[in-house]
Amino acid sequence: MLDIKFLRENPEIVKQNIRNKFQDTKLPLVDEVIALDKENREIKQEVESLRAERNKISKEIGKLMGQGKKEEAEEVKKKVAASGARIDELSAREKEVEEEIKKRMMVIPQIIDPSVPIGKDDSENVEIEKFGEPAVPDFEIPYHTDIMESFSGIDLDSARRVAGNGFYYLMGDIARLHSAVIAYARDFMIGRGFTYCVPPFMIRSDVVTGVMSFSEMEAMMYKIEGEDLYLIGTSEHSMIGKFIDQIIPEEQLPLTYTSYSPCFRKEKGAHGLEERGVYRIHQFEKQEMIVVCRPEESKIWYDRLWQNTVDLFRSMDIPVRTLECCSGDLADLKVKSCDVEAWSPRQKKYFEVGSCSNLGDAQARRLKIRIQGENGKYLAHTLNNTVVAPPRMLIAFLENNLNEDGSVNIPEVLRPYMGGKEKLIPSK
Repeated sequence: MLDIKFLRENPEIVKQNIRNKFQDTKLPLVDEVIALDKENREIKQEVESLRAERNKISKEIGKLMGQGKKEEAEEVKKKVAASGARIDELSAREKEVEEEIKKRMMVIPQIIDPSVPIGKDDSENVEIEKFGEPAVPDFEIPYHTDIMESFSGIDLDSARRVAGNGFYYLMGDIARLHSAVIAYARDFMIGRGFTYCVPPFMIRSDVVTGVMSFSEMEAMMYKIEGEDLYLIGTSEHSMIGKFIDQIIPEEQLPLTYTSYSPCFRKEKGAHGLEERGVYRIHQFEKQEMIVVCRPEESKIWYDRLWQNTVDLFRSMDIPVRTLECCSGDLADLKVKSCDVEAWSPRQKKYFEVGSCSNLGDAQARRLKIRIQGENGKYLAHTLNNTVVAPPRMLIAFLENNLNEDGSVNIPEVLRPYMGGKEKLIPSK
């Protein structure tokens, strides 16, 4: 959410930012907010003036009563009562206006970083850099669920009977590999100085609206019926929510966490071959990283965060690339974002395995996350990035480590988490 003072003083910048994000239907909101803001300030000014006048004439009542001028005192009382009624009327309207302002401000997008490429959707995202040499073996690579089934490692049919589409049972070596990747990612991030955390897997509505836009909320979140609780779509939601309405001493920054959680998502509109299997699902597990820092440090942390994911994948010999998200592909709260994509030898292309985002002060403004510095309080900046999400990561892992005989190599860094195994041997 933008600072209303910034919007008031820079309406054309805000409008151009909306155009850059190809959300022209939101353009009228800027003028509506300016008009409501003007009304709100006028109301406050009138209320303040009325209260000052009421206080002044209220003092006259006692003086007149003391002088025996009861009739004059009664007239003054009527003025005080009328003034009070007007104040109540204005205060009620003030509350309505502020709600209307907030409603509109919550959907006006954050000002994007000048470095963000302008583009309509993810088809116009821009490749930044490749890490590792993508290779295609001279044998056919099966679909990822077929590889898993060769190890008796997945059961989608039973999952459909139990929970419907978009769920899975992982078993045996594949389930162990899944847990190994999560454990390795946890220790990898601890080794980089991040504090490990397991957060709540449900959050209240005030946290939901604090960490994401309404469109994201509608597309992603599962609501717990009859309660003010939502299942998290990523641990970033509850990790940033940890600091709601908090004032953080400047000397404690930056706060760096790596958090584990299951994630629950509606995933509306998923379709096609590559959307089946475990690529786009309603439930998965993820290791996340989040940072709360001073505004001047957020760009530095942004580069460190995506680099962590690149380094993790490269430590397992998986080729990856980074992709700059264009303006039209940025969620409303994001200032800048890039995707990390892993190489798929089967598809002969890269696919998304993680996303790194700098949200500036958007989440902090909504959640009132402030920093106490020498010169007073100011809003923090928040960032997040995927360390690893095993369902998609498993696809990249299995395809890039598959041998022609159907066995799968275990990289050295994962062997301690796999009981020392160097290779998985198919059971079928």
